[in-house]
Amino acid sequence: MSQNIYDNQAFFDGYARLPRSQFGLEAAPEWPAIQAMLPVLTGKRVLDLGCGYGWFCRRARAAGAAKVLGIDLSEKMLARARELTDDIDISYQRGDLEQLVLPSQAFDVVYSQLTLHYLPDIGPLFTSIHQALPPGGWFVFTVEHPIYTCSPRQAWLTDEEGQRSWPVNNYQNEGKRVSNWLADGVVKYHRTLSTTLNALIAAGFAIRHVNEWGPAAEQIEANPALAEEAERPMMVLFSAQRL
Repeated sequence: MSQNIYDNQAFFDGYARLPRSQFGLEAAPEWPAIQAMLPVLTGKRVLDLGCGYGWFCRRARAAGAAKVLGIDLSEKMLARARELTDDIDISYQRGDLEQLVLPSQAFDVVYSQLTLHYLPDIGPLFTSIHQALPPGGWFVFTVEHPIYTCSPRQAWLTDEEGQRSWPVNNYQNEGKRVSNWLADGVVKYHRTLSTTLNALIAAGFAIRHVNEWGPAAEQIEANPALAEEAERPMMVLFSAQRL
């Protein structure tokens, strides 16, 4: 089973204090870019993998989705999602994405936000998602960018002149990374950009768009703390379609 860090009380409490936990998708600066990559959701059957508090599940229904299923490994996350949701057409289910088996052509859109970097191998999940979509179905997801995840020490380095830089050593060395973010011992997995793209292709997807996300100038003006995100990509956004 994947590491269930979100049921760690210290991690969960820290996560609850993040702006995107308190205010939802509008507090995620990458959300406008994700929206531009999503298909029209009206009448669609939607699956959210790593649904967390269910923010996207509720947004999909507000956008006209017919049915939405959110899957997460964390019981604490699912409990919070259920507290925030009052809609019979949204359901939540506990599941380990490493072992996920989905029914054939049961969904029109599969979505995942900042979850898949917790998996040691994305190939089996991509194959499962592909067969769970009909021809023309969409898979839209975001992960931490491999430039962000590659170094064992994921932090800015400052030289003697005060110049900051982000380390990219170990980029080609894929595999487990352990960080102390919100709690000690958080396990994630680094893989190159080409590995993710080729896994999509191998599963039978056509890649429609890739966005190595960075903040727009107006976002930095409104929130100066985002300026450092323009120095190196922290996440990458993908949209793909079943052929």
